[in-house]
Amino acid sequence: MNNITRRDFLNLVKRGFAATGLTALLAPVVAFFYPPSLEETPSEAVRVGTIDDIPPGESLAVPFGRYPALVIHTVEGFKAYSAVCTHFACICKWDSEEQVIFCPCHEGYFEPLGGEVISGPPPLPLEKIPLTITDGEIFIGGSA
Repeated sequence: MNNITRRDFLNLVKRGFAATGLTALLAPVVAFFYPPSLEETPSEAVRVGTIDDIPPGESLAVPFGRYPALVIHTVEGFKAYSAVCTHFACICKWDSEEQVIFCPCHEGYFEPLGGEVISGPPPLPLEKIPLTITDGEIFIGGSA
């Protein structure tokens, strides 16, 4: 049976802590270069909810592939847009008081009926997402 000295034991502990610390530092770097596999936009339609889940004048943000989508109940019916601002890829929000889509990063405003830019720095309108309603269920994307 091998006897381990106090110095050998402390060297093993020190190497264990060093390996743990190195792993904790390198894991985020490796994860950055190998992100989880997420589709940019889903190939299948995504269920949003029922038409009763979104009252008139309100919206719902839903996961849609890599980025969220906004589904808005407008005076013309339901509309769906990518929530990614066309200026600097910030996530847009719905302002129910003003009835506009806005980007909190640089004060870009979008029109809810067509996604066009109202004011601010965004160069393009929001990307429209196809929307279908089947038996009171709202679906976005896919073959809609």
